[in-house]
Amino acid sequence: MSDSGFDRAPGAGRGRGGGAPLAAEQGASPGIRGGGGRGGPEPLHRPGFPRQQEPLRPPKTAPPGSNGAASEHSRVSSLPEKNCSISTIPKSQVVVAPAVMSKLSVDAPEFYPSGYSPNLPESSLEDGFDGYTSLTEYVQDFLNHLAEQPACFENEIAHFSETLNGCVTTDEALQELVELIYQQATSVPNFSYMGARLCNYLSHHLTINPQSGNFRQLLLHRCRKEFENRDEAAKGDEAARKRFHAFVLFLAELYLNLEVKGTKGQLTRAEILQTGLHELLSTLFSHPMDNNLICAVKLLKLTGSVLEDSWKEKGKTFMDDIIQKIENVVLDANCSRDVKHMLLKLVELRSSNWGRVHITSTYREATPENDPNYFMNEPTFYTSEGVPFTAADPDYQEKYQELLDRQDLFKEFEENGADLSGAGDPYLDDDDDDDEMDPEIEEAFEKFCLESERKRKQ
Repeated sequence: MSDSGFDRAPGAGRGRGGGAPLAAEQGASPGIRGGGGRGGPEPLHRPGFPRQQEPLRPPKTAPPGSNGAASEHSRVSSLPEKNCSISTIPKSQVVVAPAVMSKLSVDAPEFYPSGYSPNLPESSLEDGFDGYTSLTEYVQDFLNHLAEQPACFENEIAHFSETLNGCVTTDEALQELVELIYQQATSVPNFSYMGARLCNYLSHHLTINPQSGNFRQLLLHRCRKEFENRDEAAKGDEAARKRFHAFVLFLAELYLNLEVKGTKGQLTRAEILQTGLHELLSTLFSHPMDNNLICAVKLLKLTGSVLEDSWKEKGKTFMDDIIQKIENVVLDANCSRDVKHMLLKLVELRSSNWGRVHITSTYREATPENDPNYFMNEPTFYTSEGVPFTAADPDYQEKYQELLDRQDLFKEFEENGADLSGAGDPYLDDDDDDDEMDPEIEEAFEKFCLESERKRKQ
């Protein structure tokens, strides 16, 4: 046996003809083999010598107990073959994957989003103005606290108001307070409702009343400044329109939440805000850009029902005029299809009384015409054919009434202890043909009696 048999690679020489290539057996000329590549034809295999075989593909997963050398061997075997053995490849050609290092650390500083200022500890708010260097810092801290935890409003607003009564003692301090609340309500998303509630509470509980006006008067004066610039803001750039829309929605929340005392001491809504909202709606529809129309839709969804009820009490048809403007915008304006769909949905909402359902409480006597459940509690009878019928069936009304009268008669006899044999009573007489047994029923009854007798004898 030749020693070359032990030196061949696994799987070599297992083809036909004892390891000779198929091209050599068939007399193919050199260079016809596929895979010669650009380097010229591959030389033919010479009989008697071991055929050089491509290395086997490494397994996808390393076998148990394999060490680092096995993985290195698998990386080396994937290199292109250039008529050299594994031992001749220098170690510098071995590709090693770089290690991925994480930059996360437990010692990293705390991260806060842009525009967010972390609150001070709750104890600083409970201690009042102590620990703060200015009124602005204290008020801004409380407003941020409300924005993050709106549920604490009921528990902390009284203490906040008492603290302000001890700190806000000048006109400048009161104007600064109004400006801080206004900016927070028009710049922080979803704070307009909380800001309106805060303004309503402070307007009734702040005791300072300088010559320039109390808290509510200064607040309305600040809103009036924005209101007077409504035309320029509605047709301005995107940033100006965004500020204008925030002001519109805040004014809507003020209209719903700000309470003023009427002539008789009752709490009512501020009429001046109602007039302002009407003018703002006209401004928004006069400049039918998409974001202006979306703001108008939000405003009407929020206050439409209250505005229409108030206008109807005064005999005004302002809401009908607004709906007409919406229909004109849908037909003529160059707004997007989605905005037109929103406007049409708003018209549909108004036609359904803004989604409100009124339940009439007036009493009406139930009749078969106005009450679908009029016959619900009436008894059900059956004909001789087994067909059920009730008082609602027109074909059996006379028969149904006759059976009802018979039931009432039975009840009367039972209450008076009368004889129920039916002798001499036309309703209970057994001579009636209707009381005779049907032939099929009679035959079935006789079979039942015979079967029962047979089982009893067994």
